[in-house]
Amino acid sequence: MKTLFKTLAIGLVASSALSAVAVSAQDYPTQPVTIVVPFSAGGPTDTVTRLVAAAMSEDLGQQVVVQNVGGAGGTLGAGQVAAAANDGYTLLLHHIGMSTAPALYASLPYSPMEDFAPIGLVTEVPMTMVARKDFEPASLEDLIAYVKENGENVTYANAGIGAASQLCGLLFQDALDIKLTEVPYQGTGPAMTDLLGGQIDMMCDQTTNTTSQIQAGEIKAYAVTTPERIAVLPDVPTMAEGGVENFNLSIWHGLYAPAGTDPAIIERLTSALQAALADENVGNSFAELGTYPVPASEATPDALAEKLEGQTALWAEVIAAAGVAAQ
Repeated sequence: MKTLFKTLAIGLVASSALSAVAVSAQDYPTQPVTIVVPFSAGGPTDTVTRLVAAAMSEDLGQQVVVQNVGGAGGTLGAGQVAAAANDGYTLLLHHIGMSTAPALYASLPYSPMEDFAPIGLVTEVPMTMVARKDFEPASLEDLIAYVKENGENVTYANAGIGAASQLCGLLFQDALDIKLTEVPYQGTGPAMTDLLGGQIDMMCDQTTNTTSQIQAGEIKAYAVTTPERIAVLPDVPTMAEGGVENFNLSIWHGLYAPAGTDPAIIERLTSALQAALADENVGNSFAELGTYPVPASEATPDALAEKLEGQTALWAEVIAAAGVAAQ
């Protein structure tokens, strides 16, 4: 009889716990939600996140706060979210670096595939090869000839190992079989500051961080990294137009929660993300930055999981071939 009562008691406790979880998920969110950006404030991923966060706040009925946790090529902030409570109140908005980290870092404090619950893709951002406004080459063809001749005398800024700017520079140097002098920064915000000030010759960065400076004539644009020219920068040629073939690089962004987050909470966050990406103000703001929100069919956990898996395999080969690794 004691055993029967004990079994019933355990069952009631378990049932009550499940009911509490269900109620919690149904009521979610009841407090502000934090989205961690694993890069410095003012950079392209930060810009995208703040636009999305503001629109998600409207749909969720709670403030969505952006927190910048830069360092270690985005792995510091990602690791913080992986270790956070899986209650839906700490999220991560990361870019392509989520898929390159396993190949770049011999020891990661997390597994991108196992320690996160995908919520959905956000956007795919083209990149631009830019330089200080008084840099000598006048065109993409001139730039190619110049860097081939001057090599390590040319300084190239990036936001550190695994950053989109570093990956773009890696592909550019590999395509032209050259070696530039790379200057790492703690984020593309400070890198752009030095480019604007003329302390650095070149960088490759997302349109979300370069379009306004290009349009204002504050920096010189040589190429976009997409197969086609982009509407917001119609006069900037593609890499292929300058003779650099098979150079196609867009920086995709995805939203994640810690692994084990209740599926009902993930579903609610996916719905809020889709609503944010469908918001007219978000769409217009993205367009001004040279990008666009993904359609609702891609702003899903399955689409992001598939993207992450495929890109992780792709970049593992590219990075191994280049012999690049984080120190």
